[in-house]
Amino acid sequence: MQLNDTNQAVPAESGAYKPLIVAFCCNWCSYAGADTAGSSRLSYPSNIKIIRVPCSCRVNPLFILRAFQRGADGVILCGCHPGDCHYTTGNYYARRRMTLLFSMLDYLGIERERTRVEWISAAEGAKFAATMNEFAETINRLGKNRKLRDLRCEI
Repeated sequence: MQLNDTNQAVPAESGAYKPLIVAFCCNWCSYAGADTAGSSRLSYPSNIKIIRVPCSCRVNPLFILRAFQRGADGVILCGCHPGDCHYTTGNYYARRRMTLLFSMLDYLGIERERTRVEWISAAEGAKFAATMNEFAETINRLGKNRKLRDLRCEI
């Protein structure tokens, strides 16, 4: 924060682009991996908004489309490693759904790099932080996503 002439707080205008990234993380592994990353004091960008879900299979592809529609520049789905799912086969369903979603996003004209699926366990805090940093760099390089936004509402 900066201060103006009357000593009132004014937000600093850096002008730097900060993308909005949504991360759907399963409760049992990936969310715990984010917690492990925080406990280990590993950093990842603050513009990544984590949404905790019971299992990666609970993420409907429409949630991802809605995130893009509401202004997300990138969406990442994180779940347990295949074979280690708390609900036995949940991540297999998620993997199948995401494969279909990727082809739909290609049809809609959204770059493939804006969506990602990662399998991260609770003990892999370093992998969680590295994955989020790498994904944020990719989204920064791609720039702002404008495909699914209602451009009539933007000023």
